[in-house]
Amino acid sequence: MSTGSWAGVRERVQQLATVAGAEAVFGFHGHRFLLEDPLTAGELEELEGQLGVRLPEDYREFLTQVGAGGAGPGYGVFPIRRVDGRWRWEGDGADLPDLARLSEPFPVQGPDPVEVGALQDECPQEEDFVEDEDFGRAMGAWDARWEALMWDPERTVGAIALCHLGCAYRQWLVVSGPERGRIWSDDRADERDLEPLLGPGQEPMTFALWYRSWLAEAGRATEAARR
Repeated sequence: MSTGSWAGVRERVQQLATVAGAEAVFGFHGHRFLLEDPLTAGELEELEGQLGVRLPEDYREFLTQVGAGGAGPGYGVFPIRRVDGRWRWEGDGADLPDLARLSEPFPVQGPDPVEVGALQDECPQEEDFVEDEDFGRAMGAWDARWEALMWDPERTVGAIALCHLGCAYRQWLVVSGPERGRIWSDDRADERDLEPLLGPGQEPMTFALWYRSWLAEAGRATEAARR
C-alpha cells in the first residue's frame, strides 16, 4: 500500500471481518469490520459545500475510496450520512462539533494550565464532608465549573470528532488552522486537555497514518488470536 493511496484498503478491512480472531480486535463489537459505502464525488462536494470547508486530503480520499465511515480505530470511524438533506456525522459524541464553525482555526492552546490546576486542587473530597448530601452538592457545583472550563465549545472549533474509545474518550480530526489534517486525542473525561496524537516516532498523526496504523495492528491482533 503506497503512501497516498487507498488501493486495497476496503478489501483488506472486509477480509478481516471473515478471519478467525476478528473478535480480538478492540472495538470489533462496535463496527464488526463493516464499512459504509464510499461517497460519490458529488456527495463529497455537497458535504463540503454545506460545511463551508475543504476536508483534509487523505480523509477526503478515504471517504470516496474506502467508505463514509465504519470499521476503524476505537469503535469505528463515525459515519457521515445525509439526514433531511443535511450531512452530519453520527455516533457517540459525533454531534459535539459545531459544523457551522469548521472553517474557524482550531485552538491549539487550551485552558490556562494554572487555572486548570487550581480548579483540580479545589475538587471536593468526600472525607471532608459529614453528610453525603453536602458532598453531592459541592461536587455538583465543582463539576459545573469544570465543564464550563474544559468543555467550552470554543475548545473544538475547526475540528470534527472521528471516533470514540469508550468512557467518553474520543479522537478528533482538525480541519482548519495550523493543525489542519492532524489527529488530536480527547481525554477530558479523565481531567486532561486535548492533545496531539503522536506516532511511535513522535510524528504527528495524520488521518492516513492513524487509519493505516489501526489496520496494521488489527491484522496483527487477529493473527495472534489464531495462534
